[in-house]
Amino acid sequence: MNNSNTFLQRLGLRYPIIQAPMAGVATPALAAAVSEAGGLGSLALGASSVEQAKVLIAQTQALTNKAFNVNVFCHLTPKRNLENEQAWVEYLAPKFSQFNTQPPEQLTEIYQSFLDNPEMLALFLEMKPAVVSFHFNVPTADVVRQLKAQGIYTMATATNLQEAKISEEAGIDAIIAQGIEAGGHRGMFDVLAQDDELTTNALVALLAKRIRLPIIAAGGIMDGHDIQQSLKSGASAVQLGTAFILCPESGASDGYRYKLKSQITDNTTLTAAISGRPARGIINQFTQAGDVYQMSKLPDYPIAYDIGKQLNAAAVKSGSDEFAAYWAGQNVAKIREMPASLLMKKLVEEMK
Repeated sequence: MNNSNTFLQRLGLRYPIIQAPMAGVATPALAAAVSEAGGLGSLALGASSVEQAKVLIAQTQALTNKAFNVNVFCHLTPKRNLENEQAWVEYLAPKFSQFNTQPPEQLTEIYQSFLDNPEMLALFLEMKPAVVSFHFNVPTADVVRQLKAQGIYTMATATNLQEAKISEEAGIDAIIAQGIEAGGHRGMFDVLAQDDELTTNALVALLAKRIRLPIIAAGGIMDGHDIQQSLKSGASAVQLGTAFILCPESGASDGYRYKLKSQITDNTTLTAAISGRPARGIINQFTQAGDVYQMSKLPDYPIAYDIGKQLNAAAVKSGSDEFAAYWAGQNVAKIREMPASLLMKKLVEEMK
């Protein structure tokens, strides 16, 4: 069922457009600009400490009184496997030597899951962002009830019907249907499970028939035509990530921006090598190195991401971006560079 009007009215939105939360890219300025333009801006807090999250939420609230979304990661607590961790370090050691750097002796858990972070929940209950969204899984029904009791709207990413049903049963308000085209991390609850690899519109159509909640299409959506296709498939709204990266308000680096602007075809791939979880980004030496490594032997996310970030830092110092995580969706060649307010205006014009 299409709940577009109900969804828009509930959050006070003029348009069914959500800017995706993207760690390192989504800023208070970007989120506020999108919300002020009639959409729903988002902050990515999965990689943030509680203190950092508090600052980012406060900065965004100072820029807009409109609704915005804060996103957290709900991955299961990583299990340490020293054999797998050491093997991965040894595999990447020659890459470090390219840049005259030694690999780390041991890896650390660089992000804490929201499931293990009651202080982050307490922060949300105190600061009351309009929307809280979840990636990689959902919290308990009790946690969802606590958020909703404070008037907070909840959303969760699903890549298949089973994940959507789990989210619905937990009391989540809306489902973000993430198609295989999406840039960044797949929202899979179980990374070792068989991935259905459904396209965005196919997943939206499936969930619209089987789930009672509003469905938000995410993956490969870059312009107004794409938005209309998703709405026709049964989506109540759409979520765009890659489309917003070249906005001046985003936190993307100069190298990231240059790489995106130079794409003339779909030069992306899904890889688990960089972080330990499947994610879509622009093909480079790191993604190619990971292609031949057995995913089940990788350290758990986000432990694997620790060495990925260190390797990229070493490469950048030597002037190489071949080990960067340039996350991007399949339609990256359609990306446009303009302020977020103008991009929102353009998207709305194209929808009509």
